[in-house]
Amino acid sequence: MNTGSPSGISPLAFGLFLWERSHTMKLAIHGATGRMGLTIARLAHAAGDIELVGAGCAAADPAVGRDLGELAGLGTLGLVATSDQAAVLLGAEVVIDFSTASAVAGIAAAATRAGVALMSGTTNLDPVAQEALDRAAAVVPVLWAPNTSLGVQVLAELVEHAVRRLGPDYDAEIVEIHHKKKVDAPSGTARRLGQAIKAVRPESREVLGREGEVGARGTDELGMLAVRGGDVVGDHTVYLFGPGERLELAHRAHSRELFAHGALRAARWVLGKPSGRYAFRDVLGG
Repeated sequence: MNTGSPSGISPLAFGLFLWERSHTMKLAIHGATGRMGLTIARLAHAAGDIELVGAGCAAADPAVGRDLGELAGLGTLGLVATSDQAAVLLGAEVVIDFSTASAVAGIAAAATRAGVALMSGTTNLDPVAQEALDRAAAVVPVLWAPNTSLGVQVLAELVEHAVRRLGPDYDAEIVEIHHKKKVDAPSGTARRLGQAIKAVRPESREVLGREGEVGARGTDELGMLAVRGGDVVGDHTVYLFGPGERLELAHRAHSRELFAHGALRAARWVLGKPSGRYAFRDVLGG
């Protein structure tokens, strides 16, 4: 029986393929006790090829010291939530971060010291956090994605294509809807879609809602409106208003699990990559 690599594939590439198929990924979660963290924990536990080795949370979190499995409804896993970032990364190959913007610099520095790949989905990062990711990327692979939905990535690509094809006569506006407990606005996804528009129209100026006599809409405006209420996981619509017609490009998230699935896919992808900064588009092939 032929056990060599298929024709046209190098032995090294085929060996890496086999390793990826058989390897058990040792995963830590930073922000493990939040909604996304617990969802990721449940999916990782059910995956079969992932070993959960660390659970990080804020020092003031009442879940500190509790078993992650009990918090996620999985029964006792013997994995205790802790604010000690070094302990969280002990034995990990990759860490998924869904925490807060102020906590990103700390986990990026800890991942650098531990030599652990970092996949962060934390949104609304300030320049300090972005610089921390840049520093980490000089040592370990770092993938930051303000949205880990495959559909949203494709939506961003469609938006950029549509704006380029339609031209400057079409006004772009973004409306996003989220549950009432979301603490930041506009959402990271809305800003990601805004970046897709700015890739074609770099002169675009974000206008976050409108009130009073603001005058006629400027040609450089990129309106963003954040709506909050109920338990909406996330809705995003990009409107392109032109002469006599309107184009709407939209994404509706039905379950938080879709982001967790995307985060796990990104973590698998970034593991083993060379040091550097990566984006979710890289996971889908560039």
